[in-house]
Amino acid sequence: MNKIFPSAKDALKGLTQDGMLIAVGGFGLCGIPEALIEALKDSGTKNLTAISNNAGVDGFGLGKLLDTRQIKKMISSYVGENKEFERQYLAGELELEFTPQGTLAEKLRAGGAGIPAFFTKTGVGTMVAEGKELREFDGETYVMERALLPDLSLVKAYRADKSGNLQFRYTARNFNPAVAMAGKVCIVEVEEIVEKGDMHPDQIHLPGIYVHRIVLNANPEKRIEKRTITEKAGV
Repeated sequence: MNKIFPSAKDALKGLTQDGMLIAVGGFGLCGIPEALIEALKDSGTKNLTAISNNAGVDGFGLGKLLDTRQIKKMISSYVGENKEFERQYLAGELELEFTPQGTLAEKLRAGGAGIPAFFTKTGVGTMVAEGKELREFDGETYVMERALLPDLSLVKAYRADKSGNLQFRYTARNFNPAVAMAGKVCIVEVEEIVEKGDMHPDQIHLPGIYVHRIVLNANPEKRIEKRTITEKAGV
């Protein structure tokens, strides 16, 4: 089975539809699938529910899909750094399911592991637990959280072989493996594609069984979310 597609547009072909649930890897702008996000924007698919740690920044990352009003709901754990996100939410134009970061990661991991739900103490006694089942274990109250099973996962990895085995690089690993495992269909954007057998088993962070399509983006922009330079006297 050939998993390599010539472009991000081709990789998305036949998989997108209005109103679908998608998950996008990355943390801020670190490890986001830039080409796949751009291709999704160009597809015109709308009314999306997007699972991601956050929505990038204004005009980049998932911020591009907010600008075009293609996202109707975000399931995320951080909503800072994006003025358009804030504007749409406060204006009632964007739904938000605010989820603690560890809970969000576990909801994705559980989805990939075939676990329909789990109990956690995080959020008990807050609005996070409203409308959810509570249960007591050993004298402590826990809230039940349902797993996430996105229709489509968009992932960024550093390297893939032609079987779809993935290697991530440094902190760009972040949410990407969990997002890849949870998706019913997973498309991965990589900077390098090698032959089967060229990657040492210890280099493989996620096996190719979770990967359905691969697209090469050898030169992503890798924009920095916020550059801070310390000013020193005399410099």
